[in-house]
Amino acid sequence: MASSIRAVRPEDIERVCEIAVAAWEPIYAGFRQLLGDTLFALAHHDWRTEKASQVRWACRNEPWHVVVTELDGEVVGFLSYRLDEARSMGEIGNNAVHPGFQGRGIGAAQCAHALEAFRQQGLRCASVWTGLDDSHAPARAMYQKAGFDRALPGVQYWQEL
Repeated sequence: MASSIRAVRPEDIERVCEIAVAAWEPIYAGFRQLLGDTLFALAHHDWRTEKASQVRWACRNEPWHVVVTELDGEVVGFLSYRLDEARSMGEIGNNAVHPGFQGRGIGAAQCAHALEAFRQQGLRCASVWTGLDDSHAPARAMYQKAGFDRALPGVQYWQEL
């Protein structure tokens, strides 16, 4: 199977949104388990629309750059990133591989592509945010495989009123 990573095109955007929603489905299912139905409904009642909007915005607006991975002519993954030359830092944003194509190294290849873009711009560090919950474990493993080796722990607390 032939794969390639290239810049997103306008005709790719809705497919990229579909991939994002499909890939985030287990993450939001995990959030529902952790928060319970009431808090989840309040905090994330329309997460699919919100996630698609985030991704659509990144595809259309600088400073974000979005690349897609094509496998035999089908877009199967994407990654967004931005360059912060003032701080000599690159940031990886929303990224995903369609669940039917996960586990094939596509996500790691997309990360490597972004990291190379950072190096070519002469940037000195890279960052990416991910969750500490179980549903983000595959993402954490991929980022570690890509060479990310330091993390700042965090937590977001919730309560029903």
